Amino acid sequence: MKMMEGAVLCAANHAPLTPLSFLERSALVYPDRPAVVAAAGDAPPRTWRETRARCLRLAAALAGLGVRRRHVVAVFAQNVPAMCELHFAVPMAGAVICALNSRLDAAMASVLLRHSEARVIFVDAALLGVAREALRLLSDAGATPPVVVLVRELLHGCDDDGSTPSLSGTTGTEHEYEALVSGGGSPEFAARWPADENEPIALNYTSGTTSRPKGVIYTHRGAYLNSLAAVLLNDMASMPVYLWTVPMFHCNGWCMAWGVAAQGGTNVCLRKVTGAAIFDAVARHGVTHMGGAPTVLGMIVHAAPEERRPLPPGRKVAVMTGGAPPPPAVLFRMEELGFLVIHSYGLTETYGPATVCTWKPEWDALPAGERAAIKARQGLHHLGLEVDVKDPATMRSVPADGATMGEVMFRGNTVMSGYYKDAAATAEALAGGWFRSGDLAVRVPGDGYVKIRDRSKDIIISGGENISTIEVEAALFAHPAVAEAAVVGRPDEHWGETPCAFVVAKNGERVEPEEVVAFCRGRLPRYMAPRTVVVLEELPKTATGKVQKFALRDKAKAMGSLSTSKL
Repeated sequence: MKMMEGAVLCAANHAPLTPLSFLERSALVYPDRPAVVAAAGDAPPRTWRETRARCLRLAAALAGLGVRRRHVVAVFAQNVPAMCELHFAVPMAGAVICALNSRLDAAMASVLLRHSEARVIFVDAALLGVAREALRLLSDAGATPPVVVLVRELLHGCDDDGSTPSLSGTTGTEHEYEALVSGGGSPEFAARWPADENEPIALNYTSGTTSRPKGVIYTHRGAYLNSLAAVLLNDMASMPVYLWTVPMFHCNGWCMAWGVAAQGGTNVCLRKVTGAAIFDAVARHGVTHMGGAPTVLGMIVHAAPEERRPLPPGRKVAVMTGGAPPPPAVLFRMEELGFLVIHSYGLTETYGPATVCTWKPEWDALPAGERAAIKARQGLHHLGLEVDVKDPATMRSVPADGATMGEVMFRGNTVMSGYYKDAAATAEALAGGWFRSGDLAVRVPGDGYVKIRDRSKDIIISGGENISTIEVEAALFAHPAVAEAAVVGRPDEHWGETPCAFVVAKNGERVEPEEVVAFCRGRLPRYMAPRTVVVLEELPKTATGKVQKFALRDKAKAMGSLSTSKL
């Protein structure tokens, strides 16, 4: 790169961008401010000074376990304080954090552990049963199991039978989390800062199949920039109080695992998300910000009167939501209860939320229905990247006419580096210099806001989780009485949408919907299993034999929304 005469690039004016710097600054600027606290219970919060020291000791302990630069360290946990600390401790050791979906079953967890080649796995005691089975499957497949570290913090402090969980039954070397913190390493450990800001910091698995997992690579640079963008999207001033209703395994909590540290905020960790728990945490800790799928909004508005608590006076609680647009009735009720809903959109490949429906003051005077329709749009990009809606064949931008559909595409500093061990998928996703989302949308006349119309990849978004219809269909095809199967999303008042299976029975066989649901639940994580099964004589198909999923979507939509059952 040729520079202007007299200009130099040196250590004085250039340093690799990394969110690790957020922790360093908060430990200096806000040393005695609360950094991390459990939403429930009486445990005192840990300060930013304490958090930095604990993270350094953990990093030193990881180094002592043989973890080196670019090694993957997995975390299989719910939203507990340790999850916050590990987002700093793992990269401080020079390693790559791989936060696994806490709802995975053992089979998929073992596949991802093998694909990631994780050297260490931190396991939440509440998930120990699944982890044990995953490690057994990993060992049976001939792979070297990772070192296991047990995080003992439980929802009620003990196992269901009142006992303390143990590591017995796992495979490989085993340690305990707090023992590593207290005796694993020195707080004077020299953190392994990235030499290059494009070094990986996180590996996040998105929708894929057991035969072809998709691991999205985040860099220190991207995480730094997206964290700051997320702070701005959330309208987050200094010292916010952030309630963790977004799973930290999902895009590293939409990068807020680092973003809260940038503002010296307090992480309020909520293991089990319910309406009552949200109201209690907001009242108890003075929560200013939170996030989540429309499912979380539904929990709030449907909370029983006795579960509600008065919100802190003076300002609304900002709630960033993504996934399916919230129903107008939910938006109205959220506002009445004192919450400000911010609608965003993004993918794992864009570090989480990448667009926001930025509200304009002139819309305040519009009728309630029009305000809700505007707020349901996906909006425009944040400061870290650029969004467009293009014809995927010509790569020309579609007109902002509200009718012409194209594919949503992104480019910029907060787009993934690629898919781990999958150069072909990376090349396909980034072809033409843009990341192709697979989502179909229009541009709204006037402001050009993006409004998604459909998802071309048939992904079902249920409670904020992406469900691959291919995976669900594979389980259905394993049923001995099923000849054909196709899965689409059915509207659901609680989850946004849930899998709806249309099946054709084999000749001479009888298919009972309830039995098919049970069959799938025995082979899939519960949230992926169909909640509706419809038996047809034949599936609608094109002349070439391709299933017409649009016709099945219409059938599922015509059935109406499922009840608010949380099962």
